[in-house]
Amino acid sequence: KKEKIFIAGSLKENIFDKLNSKFGKVIDVMKSEELTILNTIATAEGTIDIAIKEREKNLQGSTVLVLGFGRVAKVVAQKFKALGAEVTCAARKEKDLAWIKAYGYNCMNINFLNEKLSDFDIIINTVPETIVRKRQLKFTKSDVLIIDLASAPGGIDFEEAKKQKRKCIWALAIPGKIAPVSSAEFIKDEIYKNLENYNS
Repeated sequence: KKEKIFIAGSLKENIFDKLNSKFGKVIDVMKSEELTILNTIATAEGTIDIAIKEREKNLQGSTVLVLGFGRVAKVVAQKFKALGAEVTCAARKEKDLAWIKAYGYNCMNINFLNEKLSDFDIIINTVPETIVRKRQLKFTKSDVLIIDLASAPGGIDFEEAKKQKRKCIWALAIPGKIAPVSSAEFIKDEIYKNLENYNS
């Protein structure tokens, strides 16, 4: 009904448009900047959990490459560095490369990975486009751990990674798995905030 509000998460564009014609207001809570930022905490902690369980070495002293330098990458890099890992971040934009240096991480241009990938024990991707393909995978260590946090299609050629016997984990929807109560509280707060704004 037109006087009602419809709240959901991760709505496809065509569904959003259909609902928008039937309700007074349609809100996709997963498009909230605040909620996205809060969810990066659980994503980073879940990534650390995977890195610990899937390797037989300490994180401290491990070499970690974070691909991309968006919201998730910033928090992931910070958490790994706090645990004593040697963190390198890779990006394309000059602005992001400058920020990487400002944060105190090692810096790399994402367009020129190739042989440099052999330096890393753990590679974490946050870029939602395939950037680590057959050529790049050949340069990685045989015991490398690759964790892909990006939404579809991901940033890794998973079939090729399997062929080259690289351990590669596509870790989607981490917040709900690693910290379901915190994630639910963040969503609840976002819903209440939207209801208050709608009724005011």
